[in-house]
Amino acid sequence: MSEDFLNFFGRASAILERAMFEEVDIFTDYSGADSEEQRGGQLEGEQLKLNRQFFDERWSKHRTVTSLDWSTQYPELLLASYNSNQENPNEPEGVALVWNIKFKKSTPEYIFHCPSPVTSACFAKFHPNLIVGGTYSGQIMVWDNRSHKHTPVQRTPLSALAVTHTHPVYWIDVVGSQNAHNLVSISTDGKICFWNLDMLTQPQDSLELQHKQNRTVASWCCSFPYGDFNNYVVGSEDGAVYTACRHGSKSGINEIFESHQGPVTGVDCHSVPGPVDFSPYFLSSSFDWTVKLWNMKETRLLHSFEDNSDYIFDVKWSPIHPALFSTVDGSGRLDLWNLNIDTEVPSASVVVENNAGLNKCRWHQGGHTIAAGDDNGKVHIYDVGEPLAVPRPDDWSKFSHTLQELKLEQAEQEEDSASLLSQSPLR
Repeated sequence: MSEDFLNFFGRASAILERAMFEEVDIFTDYSGADSEEQRGGQLEGEQLKLNRQFFDERWSKHRTVTSLDWSTQYPELLLASYNSNQENPNEPEGVALVWNIKFKKSTPEYIFHCPSPVTSACFAKFHPNLIVGGTYSGQIMVWDNRSHKHTPVQRTPLSALAVTHTHPVYWIDVVGSQNAHNLVSISTDGKICFWNLDMLTQPQDSLELQHKQNRTVASWCCSFPYGDFNNYVVGSEDGAVYTACRHGSKSGINEIFESHQGPVTGVDCHSVPGPVDFSPYFLSSSFDWTVKLWNMKETRLLHSFEDNSDYIFDVKWSPIHPALFSTVDGSGRLDLWNLNIDTEVPSASVVVENNAGLNKCRWHQGGHTIAAGDDNGKVHIYDVGEPLAVPRPDDWSKFSHTLQELKLEQAEQEEDSASLLSQSPLR
């Protein structure tokens, strides 16, 4: 069979499959008799509503979701990466699946695999056909959805050379602008690498992340501030968070933020544009059951959120609301925190079924939908109610006030602690 026929057949099959799973309501009233109040009321009553779940019997079963990413080019596409299937050693070690929220079909849009568990993955911004994955072996894989193969079209060499990763790559992303961008990867080997997607034989640039006395920083997560491609934040398995710089006289680790009592599983810099600049603020999550709020300009803790009773595996700011963020934990809880409403308990929570633990969460760029991946290989898509998801014009000024209050409270707590220490008898 010719390649043209294979292309036609593959595309026609995908279109037919989409059509078969669509549910059409023949009673739709286009006059508007179905009142808008009803639809609005439903969202108001339910702040987090399960929209759908993605799971493939062959490719998802017995695997854990290790990362999630939404496509900026095609907003309906969601990428999920998975680790190995311990129950079936004959299946590929690592899998990346592209799901489509636009259609009701229950199978992935694309299936990619590789010989090592995929520990992180992302859509390659500015390269709409490419998907990039970091693996447990330390290799970086590139897949192309134009290829008929499920295997990578490009990969970094597997070697013990100092220029490439030799430990698992737990975070990967494309950072920069259309005309100047890099693929950035971090690993527990203590290196951050900057790659050109056209040449993966060796990184364009790499830095050894080391703190005082040449202590290697084994990084699990990373985040770049909004509009800043030079400075970044990394979370490490030693429980500390570090700020670092790529270029200039201060390249490498600059500051250390210490408060967590366990490995840092997620960091996220504030990235909502608006009348007030909150870009110095970032969140960190940890195995110590807490999420912490920091300001890059001050190494002191701003606030600790302590409502969970399990490992917190991820934290993400809303892309549109300045005071809203999400967390997921090992008990299967997805929490949404609106700090303008409450700083002690979440504003909305949901627990997934079957005692699954949630590992990753990722907001859709529209801000009304959030995806969460669990340790049973299932991806849960939730709609966020409009009253919670959509900011009001005064939410920026309110959040400024909230941050000032948190700062004062933290200062008072530190003063009280210092006072108690000074009054305690020497032993």
